[in-house]
Amino acid sequence: MCRIDPRICGLVLFSMVVVSSGAAFAEDQPDTAPRLTLQEAITIALGRHPTLIAAQGTVQAQTARVGETRSNALPQFNLTSSYTRTTSNATALPGIGGFNVTTTPSPSNESFDSYFAGASLQQLLYDFGKTSAQINTAKKSLEASQWDKETSRQGVVFNVRSSYFGVLKARRLVQVDEETVTQLAEHLQQVEGFYQAGTRTKYDVTTAQVDLTNARLNLITARNGAEVARVTLANAMGVPDQPIGELEDVLGFEKVEITLDEAIKEGLAHRPELQSFSAQRLAQEASVTAAVRTYFPTLSGTADYTYRGEQVSSMVWNWSAGVNLTIPLFSGYLTKSQVAEARANLDVLNANEEALRQAILLDIRQAYLNLTEAEERVHTSELVVRQAEENLALADGRFQAGVGTSVERTDAQVQLTNAKTSQVQALYDYRVDRAQLEKAMGREE
Repeated sequence: MCRIDPRICGLVLFSMVVVSSGAAFAEDQPDTAPRLTLQEAITIALGRHPTLIAAQGTVQAQTARVGETRSNALPQFNLTSSYTRTTSNATALPGIGGFNVTTTPSPSNESFDSYFAGASLQQLLYDFGKTSAQINTAKKSLEASQWDKETSRQGVVFNVRSSYFGVLKARRLVQVDEETVTQLAEHLQQVEGFYQAGTRTKYDVTTAQVDLTNARLNLITARNGAEVARVTLANAMGVPDQPIGELEDVLGFEKVEITLDEAIKEGLAHRPELQSFSAQRLAQEASVTAAVRTYFPTLSGTADYTYRGEQVSSMVWNWSAGVNLTIPLFSGYLTKSQVAEARANLDVLNANEEALRQAILLDIRQAYLNLTEAEERVHTSELVVRQAEENLALADGRFQAGVGTSVERTDAQVQLTNAKTSQVQALYDYRVDRAQLEKAMGREE
């Protein structure tokens, strides 16, 4: 029977029903998923994530484009055949065919067959390096797409790591709130015993019940956060419908031994975005060369072998061979505009490459500073947890001795919960900041 305010009792009972319902729901849906390590999660993402599948498709398309461009330098061989039936009416012209001005042949509906079959061969001989520059452009574009794929790969790996740590963090916070609920429930039992013995007031009981109710509400929020973190990890792995069971707890502290200068040097040397821009710049330089070479002549060779006749049985053969020299004289300033466009694009690439380099420097410095701060918070939070545990023990002892108040006991419990929460957050931030620094440095793992 409730001996205190019925509204407080109702609130307590409601929270107990909600928490117990959540526990029953979890029991109805047992965790049957196998244990998942961080490396296994990364491996799944590398094989299933649609971003990487798209990046691989881009690489394959660029590979095909290299083949397309290279074909311009290879022989072009064609076979053709045709059949036509046609009339041979003609209009007489002055001085042509012996007709005079007043003579007009009579048109006739008579027609005849014409058969044709032939083979032709064309080969580019020399174009002052235009085709080779185009091939080089395609090759460097392919190299850039491969570096872009690596950028996408590192991004996927970082997202998996961050999400994996997020699940560990959320589940540890659930444990913190469960411990808090257990401690407050035990405290409530003690207070109710003191109240029945007449050594504590009803205010002490209601305060303990409110504290327990708030802790249970916090536990509900923490469990929902753990579920959100779970689906976030599955999405980062590229398998949103896959269940996530037990994880390998790698949220511990491992100090990273590296200086800022070393991180910057490694980042500028290995970041795939910079490698991609370098390849794009070389591709654009080759494009400028190809555009300039358009001003120069093109020399090509041709050869033909044909059969022609009014009947298949009476077709006669002919062959021809020669060379063609094309000298561009005026194209309406097309070539001039193409060269100007290629050079302008090169200037844009150079500027964007410098902007990227500066952004990488900022990224590395920020990640390094965040990692340093997180390391300090990890050490400090460990001390705060020990102090909060000691403070709670003292407050609990004072309360049981009758010299402490409920407010002191509540404050001490809140301080311990906050300290443990801050410790979990600091460990999570340290692991994520470490992963962020490694990504900023262009490390593969």
